Amino acid sequence: MEVTAALQKLAAYEPRESQRSQRLLEEGQTVLKNNAYLKRGDEGWETLEKLALAALDQGDIEVANKCLKILSDRFPESSRVDCLTGIRIEVTETPEIALSFYDSLLEGDATNAAFWRRKAAVYRKQGKTDLAVKELSTMLDTYYTEVEGWLELADIYSTCQQYTYALQSLSHTLLLAPQNPVHFLLFAETAYLAADVPLALKMYLQVVDMTDDDDDDVPPIDSIPTGLTLRAWYGVKLCTQRLTAEPRLLTSSASQTAAPAATAISSLDDLATERLRTADLNLAGDLVPKGDSALIGAIAKLIGKSGSKS
Repeated sequence: MEVTAALQKLAAYEPRESQRSQRLLEEGQTVLKNNAYLKRGDEGWETLEKLALAALDQGDIEVANKCLKILSDRFPESSRVDCLTGIRIEVTETPEIALSFYDSLLEGDATNAAFWRRKAAVYRKQGKTDLAVKELSTMLDTYYTEVEGWLELADIYSTCQQYTYALQSLSHTLLLAPQNPVHFLLFAETAYLAADVPLALKMYLQVVDMTDDDDDDVPPIDSIPTGLTLRAWYGVKLCTQRLTAEPRLLTSSASQTAAPAATAISSLDDLATERLRTADLNLAGDLVPKGDSALIGAIAKLIGKSGSKS
């Protein structure tokens, strides 16, 4: 069983009583009952792992335990199975028992970031945010390159509206994974929440630059913004509107990021408006809203719909 990417997913696991997990549970029980997983090689073991998580999502502890028993017998030294076992304990036992379990795992393997992150998740569910931050900080002091750990730490800070600390955490992800536009988008959105609008605008434009395909036969101006690019143009529009409405923000950047000149802000606002209107016309299929506030509201709904499907 491949370890790294799968462990990251387990480390970030959150229970979701979704239709998808219900469907996986219904379909997977046939695989379990007929021992069909044995014929699928590595894919079969991964199916059992997904089935166990789906069962935990749906509260079917019996099926989850069956999957765990098969996996632990087949992979007795697997960190993935250990982490999956910990998640089952989180669902069925007290937080104290789950924390004790992760402590025992870390005594045997202090280098496993997934165990640290699960501990932080337990503390976070208890509302003990300070302890969750402490666990992640301790891990990152030693294992600096754990990008997912920095992202989780930033998320905790953002949830607590400590945006300066969130930006500090996200700055490490930009250094560690400078090719990933998702991290730049998170940084831009956090900077906007922190009211550092010049910095947010700069980073939104960076996302646009990273996600527009220069090798495509269609020029960027003629393309239809989707996904990250749409969210980035939406952010650009929010920034230009706010800088225009609140001129004091032009010179109040905590990061001392220089704001564009008024003419440049106006040009960016016009361009963002055109990009968002193109997206709304082609993706929503409705009449393009008149006025900035109506357009911004329509795009917000469009982004919300696309996010709910992912």
